[in-house]
Parts: sequence; structure tokens; C-alpha cells
Amino acid sequence: MASKLLHRFRKKVDRHNVETVEDLPERSELYDDMDGLSACLSGTLSFGETDVAEKDWAQADDVDSDPEFVCSVESDELERTGNPLGELKQCNMLTKQLQESWKKPRVKIIEEKLTFEVTSANVIQDSSSKYVAYTIQVIRLGSFDEDKALIIRRYTDFAKLNEALHKNFREDMGKVVFPKKRIRKNYTHETIAKRSRAFEQYLQHIHSFSDIRRSKIFLEFFYLRDLTVGQRLLQGGTCENAMETLINALHLQQKLCSYDASHLLFTLTSISVCYQEQDQLEEAQAYCERALQTIETQENHPLLVPLLHANIRLSWKVAKDKRQSEARLQQVQETGVDILNQPSLKEHLIKYFLE
Repeated sequence: MASKLLHRFRKKVDRHNVETVEDLPERSELYDDMDGLSACLSGTLSFGETDVAEKDWAQADDVDSDPEFVCSVESDELERTGNPLGELKQCNMLTKQLQESWKKPRVKIIEEKLTFEVTSANVIQDSSSKYVAYTIQVIRLGSFDEDKALIIRRYTDFAKLNEALHKNFREDMGKVVFPKKRIRKNYTHETIAKRSRAFEQYLQHIHSFSDIRRSKIFLEFFYLRDLTVGQRLLQGGTCENAMETLINALHLQQKLCSYDASHLLFTLTSISVCYQEQDQLEEAQAYCERALQTIETQENHPLLVPLLHANIRLSWKVAKDKRQSEARLQQVQETGVDILNQPSLKEHLIKYFLE
């Protein structure tokens, strides 16, 4: 039974195959084509048609060579003449320009300016005289000013300054009117207030002249007295008071842009000595090094050897590199200078003050 069923199934299958072949007479041709395609693809795996790809590249070359799509470059700027991509390139260029502008500093530079303010006025009376002491603060505008700089002057100090400036700067001082001295009511609140404002305006006005503000007369009015007092305090051994006075003098010199190197050298050296006397060695070494920088090109300066000795010793104590000072001292010795028999830094300052 099973064999009969299998025989019938085989007949139906054979009959179906014959009908399929008759319906598809091109079966052999399709097989030939597939064989040919397999032969063509043997050895190289390719996606896409070679002829079509060549045509696309040819069309792309034609587009690039079309004069209507040419981008010209003139004066370092892209100029779009018809290429729709030119707009994109121009945007890229603007982006680069913006990036360059962002790299530039955007901090607005504020010009520094000095102003003079009378912060207090006190009537002083001793056994021989009576006067008003005006406390004037020098303030640097346009920046954060944390360095306090004060002077205390009386009317006669201003009068002497005005007289010296009139002698040396007649053209600039020709129209400057100085407050007159009163015979009466010199110590009333009204008079003191008016003079305080007048002194502020007077200092502001004369400071506006570059020749005057750079003159020795003007600078010494502000800080030379502090240097003298600082030296006397140093001689008396009161280094703490001397240091306060000298630091104030240093701030005044910095704000007034003093060009007197001898005054700056004495101030820095004296501050270093004061710090050393109080065992504040790091501060002493820092000021000693700054003092050396002011005379680094002066081989025969009398303070050079004492400063080098002091800086070597202080650098060793605070664990800083002292080789540069040692090499400099060796160079000075090779020029014939006796580096051993020299007064100490403190002795030199007390004995040879701005001679």
C-alpha cells in the first residue's frame, strides 16, 4: 500500500516538473547568465556599477570646472561668485574671526590716577608753637590699592614747597594761587576745612604737570622726611617703628613713581635690616634681593658687597638658592675689591645715608 502511494506521488512530481520546464523555456539561458556573472565576480568583490560610478565622477568634475561655481579668494577673504557652498565657507571664515576676537583680552584698561585726600586735621600745641597737622592720604585710583601711604604736613611745609616750585617751574606755577596765611582765625573749623580742600586741589593740580611730579622737590616733599626719621629710628635700635615708617615711604615712592634710585635702594635695604633684626628672615631676604636688583649693573656701588653678603646668609637660612649671589661676589672679588673687610649692612646704612 505504501509502495503504491509512493509511486503515485513520484508520477505527480515528474508531471509537475515537465509542466514547469515547458512554461519557462529560457531556464537554460538564465543559468548561463548566472555562470557568466559568477565568472566576472570571481577575484574582486564590488558593490555598484563601474560605468555608473565613472559617469558620476565625470559629472562631478564637470560641476567643479563650471565657471558658475568658482570661488575666488581676494585679500584673504572668500568671495562667493555663484557657488552655493561659498556661503558656507564664508560662515566658516566668520567663525574663525570670532574665535580670534574671543582670544584677544577683553579686559578694559583703566588708567591709573593719583588723588590726594586730607583725612584728618589736628591742632598741635607744644611749648614753642601751635599749628595744624594735616594728614594726607595718597590714593591710587583705577586699581585695587591696598598699600596705605600717608603724610603729615603743616601749612609751613606747603608754603616752602610752593616757594621752591615757583623758583624752578615759573611757567607751570605762574597761575597757581596758594592759600594765604591768616593772622586771625587760623584754627577755626571753617578755616581748617577750607584749607584742607585747598591743599587737596593744590596737590592735584601740581601733580598734573609731568615735570613737577617727577622733580626731586615734589618727591622729597612726600617721602624724604620719612627716610630721615627711619634712619634715626634705625640708629636708636627701634626697628619696629623704623620699619613702619620706611614701608610707608616705600609705598609713597611706588605711587609717585619716584626715579631716585638712591632713595629706593636705601628704603629697601633699611626694611631688610629691620626685618632681620626681628628675625623675620624670609621678608628680610625678599627685600634684600629687591635691593640688589636696583644696583645689579653697578659694580662699584658701596652697598653691593654688604648686600651680597647679607643675601647669601639670608638665602642659606631660608633654604633658597644662593649660588647666583655667590658667583656675583666672586666676580667682584676678581676685580680687586676686598670683600672681607667691609662694614655690615646696618653699619653702612647708619654711617653713609645718602651722602
